[in-house]
Amino acid sequence: MLLLRSATFVVMFYLWSVVFVLSIVPLLLGSRRFMVRSWSIWSGGIILLLRICDIRVEVRGREHMPMGAALIAPKHQCMFDVFAQFSWLPFSCFVMKKELLWIPLFGWYARKADMIIVDRAGHSSALRKMVAEAKLRFAEDRQVVIFPEGTRGDPGQRGDYKPGIAALYRELDVPVHPVATNAGVHWPRKGFIRKPGTIVFEYLEPIPPGLKRAEFMRVLEERIETASLRLLPL
Repeated sequence: MLLLRSATFVVMFYLWSVVFVLSIVPLLLGSRRFMVRSWSIWSGGIILLLRICDIRVEVRGREHMPMGAALIAPKHQCMFDVFAQFSWLPFSCFVMKKELLWIPLFGWYARKADMIIVDRAGHSSALRKMVAEAKLRFAEDRQVVIFPEGTRGDPGQRGDYKPGIAALYRELDVPVHPVATNAGVHWPRKGFIRKPGTIVFEYLEPIPPGLKRAEFMRVLEERIETASLRLLPL
């Protein structure tokens, strides 16, 4: 039954995604805000489709969830970590690798939405460009989302936290909102099996600006990893 439900979800997920992606082509002629907000419909549809696999989605710590300009640092375990944020953040902007621009239509939409595109081979110049673009997005009152680990990891796995988040924290001089999750338990980063249960995204107490780089990275990693471990099944 688990296999059948998972296979059904995967088929429906891709069908829904193709229908949605084609339906919003006209929004390329509209505003960035309309483009980004339309993705909440896509994300909401995915959350509903997860019911096929008896998976619910819960958001905790809403009192720490920013609605205006903010820097958000979520734990990254699966691609659903990205989709889900569109359901509750009003005007998000993701830091994403440039290779994703090659995905048909998605690349156009990402550019239209002014996502922050990073060339990982660019090193220091890429960091400077990312910081400059993040400042522009803050001026538009957007939520800048960056996965500090840079890539997905298995539940319970402590990731390698990258310098990008530290650069943004220092240069923007704003609080950072960490987000813990157990999404990878129910939506593994590999394979198509979706395991029943509750996917939790927990917004944690913001880290205030002004910490030294080493201390900031230590606090960020400790908060995200500790809270994410608490969300794992016993």
